[in-house]
Amino acid sequence: MIEIQHASRLAGVPGDAVLVRAAEAALARAKAAGDVTVRLVDRDEIQALNARFRDKDRPTNVLSFAQDVVGERGVRLLGDVIVCAGVVNDEAREQGKSPVAHYSHMVVHGTLHLLGYDHVQDDDAQAMEQLERDVLATLGFDDPYAPVTGVHHTAHRDRTALDV
Repeated sequence: MIEIQHASRLAGVPGDAVLVRAAEAALARAKAAGDVTVRLVDRDEIQALNARFRDKDRPTNVLSFAQDVVGERGVRLLGDVIVCAGVVNDEAREQGKSPVAHYSHMVVHGTLHLLGYDHVQDDDAQAMEQLERDVLATLGFDDPYAPVTGVHHTAHRDRTALDV
């Protein structure tokens, strides 16, 4: 089950079905199953989480908090994906991406983190990015790491576009 929580009232956030579909696609591609919570938050909440758990006192686009425990219903609880609506809206606009594509990317990225994928080392980053491309392609979205003509695009490995 994918649960969507709305703690942000910002406009421009895709409907729950889009977010659920992105998380489910990431789980399917990774051949994993379990419950995931996707929480949409404002800058203040994600900044507080980023400061507390990562010692980075600034907002970021997405954070993941893995649990990987078996819950009351006997279902694997994978964890929480926290998406900052304000940051993701700004990034989509700045990078010339559709909000639906960028939110989907953030949910896929965060869900893969819950499954143990990481991008600290270059080899791991390349593998994770390719998996993200594959998942997003199944959803009908272009490569999120491809440069957009005439738009400044920050590469993932620079750790500024995706800060998890």
